[in-house]
Amino acid sequence: MNTSFYTCAIASVTAAGVVVRPFRLPEAIWAVGGALLILLSGILNPMEVWAGVAKGADVYLFLIGMMLLSELARKEGLFDWLAAIATSYARGSPTRLFALVYGVGILVTAFLSNDATAVVLTPAVYAACRAAKVRDPLPYLLICAFVANAASFVLPISNPANLVIFAGGEIPSLSRWMSTFVLPSISSIVVTYLTLYWSQRQTLVVDTVDTAIAHPHLGISAQLAGAGLVVTAAVLLWASAMHVSLGLPTFLAGTITTLAVLAVIRQNPINVLRDVSWGVIPLVGGLFVVVEAINQTGVATILADHLRTLGAHSEAQATAVAGTGVALLSNLINNLPAGLFAGSAVQAAEVSDRIVGPC
Repeated sequence: MNTSFYTCAIASVTAAGVVVRPFRLPEAIWAVGGALLILLSGILNPMEVWAGVAKGADVYLFLIGMMLLSELARKEGLFDWLAAIATSYARGSPTRLFALVYGVGILVTAFLSNDATAVVLTPAVYAACRAAKVRDPLPYLLICAFVANAASFVLPISNPANLVIFAGGEIPSLSRWMSTFVLPSISSIVVTYLTLYWSQRQTLVVDTVDTAIAHPHLGISAQLAGAGLVVTAAVLLWASAMHVSLGLPTFLAGTITTLAVLAVIRQNPINVLRDVSWGVIPLVGGLFVVVEAINQTGVATILADHLRTLGAHSEAQATAVAGTGVALLSNLINNLPAGLFAGSAVQAAEVSDRIVGPC
C-alpha cells in the first residue's frame, strides 16, 4: 500500500477521533497523535512537520489573545453583567428578552469570536434566566448556540476558522471582507432569528420574566476588562482595514489587558492562565500537520484544479459546489480540519473571494 493510502487512513482516524472523542480523550490528543503517526511513519520528515505547524503561527497568536480576553471577561463577571442587563431591560417580556439576548450574542460573536458566545455567554445567560425566574431558559440558551454560527463571519475575528481558511494565504482587507460578507451575514442573522423565534414561539407565549431584577455591580476590574475588549476590537478592525495579520495584535491586546487587570486586582496570572483552554493550540497544530500531509498526496491539488476549471466556466456553480462541499465536510469531521483542507484547496486554486467566501 502506498503513502497516499496511509496518509488518508491516518487523516480519517484523526478526524473521527476529534469528532467522536473515543475513551473521552481530549480532541488535542487525537490531532497530535495523528501528527506523530505521520512523522513516525516517514510520511513527512521533521522539517516538513515543523513547516506544517509553523503555518498556523498567526492562528495560534489569535487564539491565545482571544482566549485570554474571554477568560478575563468571564472571571470579572462581564458576561454575567451583559446577560443580566439584557434580562433587566426586557421589562417582563419574554419576546423582548429573546431579542435582547440575541443582540448580545451578535455583539459577543462579532467582536470576541463564536467560541466566546457558545462557551462563556451560555452559562451567563442561564444564570440570568434563573435569576429572572424564567420558566424555561431553553429558547435563550438555543440563541447562544445558533447565533454563534449565524454571526461568525460578520468580521474576520468572529470565528477562528476564518483565519484557518486563509492560513498561509492573504486574509482579505476589512473593505474586501465586508463587501463579500455583509449581505450573507445579515441574511444569516435574520433568518436564524426568525427560525429560532418561530420554533420557540409557543414557549415564549406562556413564559414569564421577573421585572424585579437587581442590576449587578460592575467593578473596576470588570470595567477595565470591558475597556480592553473595546480597544482590542478597535485595534483588530484597524488591522483588518490595513490588511495586517490579526494574530500578533490580538495576542498583544489580550496580554496587555490581562496584565493591566491583574495589576489592578493584584492577582497571580496563574489564576487566569490555568482556566484557559490551552488544548486548542496543539489541536490546531496537529491538524495543520495532518493537512500538510494530505496536501502532499495531491488530493488538494486535484480539487484545486477542478475548482479552478469550474470557476472559469461558472463562478456561481463553483461557489455553490464549494460551499455545499465544505458544509457537508464540516458536519462530518468538524469545521477546523474541514476549514484547513478547504483553505489549502482554494489557495492553490487562486479563485475569487466569491468562491472562497462560502468555504
